[in-house]
Amino acid sequence: MTTFHACLHALSEKALRRETPTRDELLAVLTSSDDDLMDLLAAASRVRRRYFDRRVKLNYLVNMKSGLCPEDCFYCSQRLGSRAEIVKYTWLKPDETREVVSHGVKAGASRVCLVASGRGPTDRDVARLAPAVAGIKEEHPGVEVCACLGLLSEGQADQLREAGVDAYNHNLNTSEERYSDICTTHEFADRVDTVERAKHAGLSPCSGLIAGMGETDDDLVDALFALRDLGPDSVPVNFLMPFDGTPLEGTWELTPQRCLRILAATRFVFPDVEVRLAGGREIHLRSLQPLALHIANSIFLGDYLTSEGQAGGDDLEMIADAGFEVQGAGEPTLPGERHDLLRTRQRGAGTELPPNA
Repeated sequence: MTTFHACLHALSEKALRRETPTRDELLAVLTSSDDDLMDLLAAASRVRRRYFDRRVKLNYLVNMKSGLCPEDCFYCSQRLGSRAEIVKYTWLKPDETREVVSHGVKAGASRVCLVASGRGPTDRDVARLAPAVAGIKEEHPGVEVCACLGLLSEGQADQLREAGVDAYNHNLNTSEERYSDICTTHEFADRVDTVERAKHAGLSPCSGLIAGMGETDDDLVDALFALRDLGPDSVPVNFLMPFDGTPLEGTWELTPQRCLRILAATRFVFPDVEVRLAGGREIHLRSLQPLALHIANSIFLGDYLTSEGQAGGDDLEMIADAGFEVQGAGEPTLPGERHDLLRTRQRGAGTELPPNA
């Protein structure tokens, strides 16, 4: 057994015990050779199957407010000063939102993600979401609603929870050290704060990263560890879509093999968490997309916020051809054992039993 194969065995064993890998182990994954790719996939797939069997969760994005954002995130086609030729519009009405959502749900999506551009919502924006969420819940029982509205202010996460929202997405995107290289209008800490607000309000936390923005392997590891500290229930892995008219236009540094290594590293850090194959998968993984399903247990169906994705029918065909099955609405995503890890203390101070020390 080679040194790297021994590392893979150790990584998969650790993941099955829900232990966090070391920096050196993750760097070994990210720097491994293409010759070792299938062995890496087998090790990551072993973990994926243990916790999620052959289920694939489908998520459907709805861009409720497109473009005209005051933030300057360098990767985003909706950013301040963007010259990308995207569709721009203000808030969709509740009936328009429900109509768009219905297409994704009919195609098999069990979670819909309601996204709006901007630094963060006003209280009026949060209130305007409530009728749309109520309509979705009424028409599609069991379908989860995730909101992605930017930075949250005090009390807004609670308002979203009361409106029926199940989850909140706010990605960290990259490491704290290089965050100022991709955005200057807000800070890494602001993003962490928003995820924490969502968690505190009882919303399922969703936070991930964008790869391919010039980051180093160490940056990727730092980002994964920062995400691990937040304890998200789902981790979307995006691959940069370098729109013309943005500061990162022309940045094509990812290969399909590199994308698979990044996904595998993510799976080892998050063995029992929903790892989502997200934006950019079609243009970077290309014909290797089916292999990614052996690592990720969740994908976005169809189009994204400002770009077109693979046709939904092709997504479903790919899932079936790869031997996987679509997770049904209302079917739990996370393994039950994950919740069994949380136990109330019954020993130590205030009891007659010795502490766990």
